Amino acid sequence: MKKLTLFSVAILAMIAIFLFATKSYKDKQAETVQQIAQSTDSPLKRSNVPTIGTIMAKVEIVEFFDPACEGCRAFHPYVKSVLNKYGPQVRLVLRYAAFHTGSDKVVMLLEAARMQGTDIYVKVLEKVLETQPQWADHSKPSPDKVWQLVKDTGLDIERARKDADDPSIKARLKQDAEDIVKLGIQKTPTFFVNGKPLREFSPNGLAAQVTEEIRANYGQ
Repeated sequence: MKKLTLFSVAILAMIAIFLFATKSYKDKQAETVQQIAQSTDSPLKRSNVPTIGTIMAKVEIVEFFDPACEGCRAFHPYVKSVLNKYGPQVRLVLRYAAFHTGSDKVVMLLEAARMQGTDIYVKVLEKVLETQPQWADHSKPSPDKVWQLVKDTGLDIERARKDADDPSIKARLKQDAEDIVKLGIQKTPTFFVNGKPLREFSPNGLAAQVTEEIRANYGQ
């Protein structure tokens, strides 16, 4: 009986050590990301990435997303809701994490659309997510179909097809891929609010963390 008790204590001690080590690792990872976020040009927020909202906003949401990701599509209305609620107080920074097959081609289209202005970019992004089920079948993706699906957005298709092959876009994709590794991004969507990882992965969790930052930065 005594041996069994000692064995149980040993097991509990091992579990406690494991849980402590896991928490310490996560805390260290969050601390590292926050330190990185202090830089004006860092793996978390490069100076040349898509931004929706005013540069004067004191609250910044960084979203790593994949245009073929169902979770990104599901989260998108809630992200827009937060932006609409707080207006110029919040901005969204989009980072590409093209994990799915064919997503890189759609990212190149999106970046070509961005060359035609933020308004066109947002319209194309909305259409890409809206029509995702039509082109992003993971067993047989059809990224080339997206060009047809975005025709009614006002995008200059001919110009965008040329721009999509621009070396700067390919360089941006390469930079995003390197930053994903540096930050340890393993899934999409992944969110940061003012450099802090999302504590609760849910629409309510995102809204709550943004609200905290609004109060901290605007006193509301």
